[in-house]
Formats: sequence, structure tokens, C-alpha cells
Amino acid sequence: MTPVKAALLSVLMLSGIALWGAGIYAADAAGDHAPVDGYGVVQASR
Repeated sequence: MTPVKAALLSVLMLSGIALWGAGIYAADAAGDHAPVDGYGVVQASR
């Protein structure tokens, strides 16, 4: 893998992780909507 491809892959992965975190944060801030991660685990106790 060339360094350019590795850097591009790293940037895409980090931005995906950041967007996932922002989505969880936004779902938690939405009020009664319980945030759900990609594995189906929800925050049961509030």
C-alpha cells in the first residue's frame, strides 16, 4: 500500500469514527430517544 493510500484510508476511518460519535451524542441530546450503538446495545437506565 502506498503512503498516499494509507493516509487517505486513515483520514476516512478517523472521520467515520468522529461522525459515529457525533451521531451518538446527537441521539442522546434528542431527549427521549435512547442512543443505540452499532451492536444494538441501548442505554437502559436513565
